[in-house]
Amino acid sequence: MPATRDAASGRAAHGPADGRPSMHEGQLTMSAPTVRALIAEQFPHWAGFDVTEVRSAATVNALFRIGDGLVARFPVQGADPAAITAHLAKEWAAADEIAGASPFPTPVPVALGMPGTGYPLPWTVQTWLPGTVATPTSHAGSRPFAEDLADLIRGLRAAPTHGRRFAGDNRGGDLARHDRWVADCLDRSTGLLDVAAIAALWARMRRLPRAASDVMSHGDLTPFNLLTQDDRLAGVLDVGGFGPADPSLDLVCAWHLLDEGPRELLRARLGCDELEWQRGRAWALEQALGLVWYYRETNPAMSELGVISLHRILAGGSGDVGDARPG
Repeated sequence: MPATRDAASGRAAHGPADGRPSMHEGQLTMSAPTVRALIAEQFPHWAGFDVTEVRSAATVNALFRIGDGLVARFPVQGADPAAITAHLAKEWAAADEIAGASPFPTPVPVALGMPGTGYPLPWTVQTWLPGTVATPTSHAGSRPFAEDLADLIRGLRAAPTHGRRFAGDNRGGDLARHDRWVADCLDRSTGLLDVAAIAALWARMRRLPRAASDVMSHGDLTPFNLLTQDDRLAGVLDVGGFGPADPSLDLVCAWHLLDEGPRELLRARLGCDELEWQRGRAWALEQALGLVWYYRETNPAMSELGVISLHRILAGGSGDVGDARPG
């Protein structure tokens, strides 16, 4: 099982140091003293800055703020430094690319850290963006926020793909390839969700055809990756997945963040046809379904997002999955 090393003894340590339950098997430990030690070793010009943990719903990285303008991101899973380095390099390139496409601020990577005292993997430092992290309900009724989300998606879609196509096994390709995952999630959700209704809806959604070519997409437009100021979108986080995907993928934000009125405004502003809209609803279902059971004990905010999104998805909205056809 992957493990960090105790900085003083070299003994393996597992799970969050403060006693919080681990979200993932073999989750790596990270603490402010360890971050300070790594900064002193590798970036001594930042050694005098305050280091504070950023408590968030993040599931992939442990976050620590460095001074007022920087944040360090430490992967919480992994055992192969070379593989993590390659992954972080892709994230860095994606972050540079999305910065030129997004109409809203995005974090800029500024440094790559190496394994060191107390931590066995590479890590990154990027700029800190001001704002308040959205929640599934914080801007659910906001039409200006829905307009901003539409402008974000439109801006990202306008970026050139340079001939690239979706090549991953996550969301963004073929819906039917996620059948096994959905079935597993349904098995684990008995007593938590209306499994029969979700299964029946997925049975129709998984057959929705793919009509449009890939466009550039953020890939994970959930509330916790969006910063707000008052009633508006103020910044976009977790940008390392920017790449080509199904044009409907970024529409997941419509069900993760918005009630029906603003959701329909977003659709109208983007000019989505019925097929694209229903495929976006399908991707939102696939994502939300996994959040509920997986994070129920370890990350309640993420689990609650799944519950709220599924409620919106099951409530439907305009059109029916069976009516969606290529335009």
